[in-house]
Formats: sequence, structure tokens, C-alpha cells
Amino acid sequence: MKTLYVTDLDGTLLDAEGRVSARSAALLNEAIAGGAAFTVATARTPATVAPLLADVDMRLPAVVMTGAALWNPKTGIYSDPRYISREAVDDLIEIYTREGVGSFLYTLRDNHIDIYHLGSLSPQEKEFMRLREGTPFKDFHIPPEDALKAGILPREHVVLLFAMQEKEPVCRVYDRVCEAGVDCSPLHYHDTYGPESELMEVFSPSATKGKALRRLRERLGVERMVVFGDQVNDIPMMKEADWAVAVENAVPEVKAAANEIIGANTEDSVSRYIRAHAGS
Repeated sequence: MKTLYVTDLDGTLLDAEGRVSARSAALLNEAIAGGAAFTVATARTPATVAPLLADVDMRLPAVVMTGAALWNPKTGIYSDPRYISREAVDDLIEIYTREGVGSFLYTLRDNHIDIYHLGSLSPQEKEFMRLREGTPFKDFHIPPEDALKAGILPREHVVLLFAMQEKEPVCRVYDRVCEAGVDCSPLHYHDTYGPESELMEVFSPSATKGKALRRLRERLGVERMVVFGDQVNDIPMMKEADWAVAVENAVPEVKAAANEIIGANTEDSVSRYIRAHAGS
């Protein structure tokens, strides 16, 4: 029975320094060389996925931006993009602006990500942008004033709104988006690496890790899927899996949704599990 192994990155496969350890990379490569089908499903874009997985022999498309697209590490090609409708983007811009909350706005067009910003950048967002500027995978278009005031904020080909703000305004905007019934899939959760930040992601209703993996599974024709996660945005893919595995450091909601709990992300637990079970 062919099994597809899928893992989240942050807090799951990545260690305490936010890296794939040399031991994890070696174990995964052994499993892949033995015929294991392996990929990742992450909120990240290829700009950070590519260097993180540089030592892993990735042969399958990765689910990136929480299911807003697939990305092939071998070819650099995106596929299966899931766009937020123009009407929903207009509604979201109106709510964020009214509530005074900023957000990055990602577009995917011509196999490239361009990023704009609505409202003022938070200190966390400034640092986020600083660490990701200058990569070949995406470009930031942040004028001195926000993109909305500058008249350059796009409404087409939008795959993601992403905010890093204090918890109270994020929760407030999330509630307003849900109350308004905007045609989108919103999610907010605590930042794994920044205790001062609450993250909010907004996607097309068809863009979740679970739905993306369902489509990838059908495309690959695998009979069984095992997934690994630690955060609430991993729950949709855990529900799609035949076997869901939580790492020990996972949040309570993820542990409750799992069939099995293994060691922490700091112990190479995911790669050890895959190496031990692949082919069995």
C-alpha cells in the first residue's frame, strides 16, 4: 500500500532554531531513496521553503501558503493556485481599513509572488519583510505610505492576506470578517517563534492544507496518507489523513485531533517516524 507522508514545517519538522537538522535530512533522504512518498504542507512561501529543504531530496510538489498553491522544488513551478475573489478582496480591504489593522497582500501571477501592504506595518511585519527581501521567489512593493493610499493595491490574483499584529486587533478583525460572511477562509493563531505576535491568514475557501492534499493525493494515486502537525492550521489536513500524528509540543487542539502523539520537534521525531515506518 503506497503511503504519502506529509509534514508541517514550523514546530513540527523544523527544530528549535527553525531548521531541518542534518539528522532529519539524512533520515528523510534514506526513506525517500527507499521509495517513500514525502512532501511538506506549510504556511510558508518557497522563499523560505527552498533553503530549509535544500538538503532534502524533494521529489513531490509541496503545499505552500496553507494550500493556496502547490510548488515543485525541482522545477520552481507553481500549480493549482486558489485565488480569493475580487469581491471578497474588496470586502476584506474595507474591514481591515475600518478596524485600522494592517496586512500583507500576496498575489501569484506569471509564476511569481508579489507582496503589497494594506495600512501601517507593525514592528513584527517590518522584521518579517527585512528577513525575506532580496530573494528570487517574491518581491515586496511597499511604498512610504501603504499600498492602498498609494493606489497600487491589487484586487486580482490575490492568494493570501497575512497579518502579524498584536492579539486583540487580530481577533477583532477575524470576528468582523466572520460576522460579515466574507467569501473566504480566515484563520488566526499564535506565532510559534514570536510570543508577542498573533498571525492572521485569509485564503480562498478552497485553499486549506486539507483540500490541497486531497487534490495532490488524487493526482498521485496514493492509497494512504499520514500527516504530522502542531498548530491549528494543520487540523484540516489531519482530518483528510488516514493517520494523523501530532508532535509532543503541539497545541491541545492538534493533540485532540491526532491518532498518535510522538516526540517533540526538537528530537527529529517526524523524520525518525517516517524512516521507521516507510515501506512497512
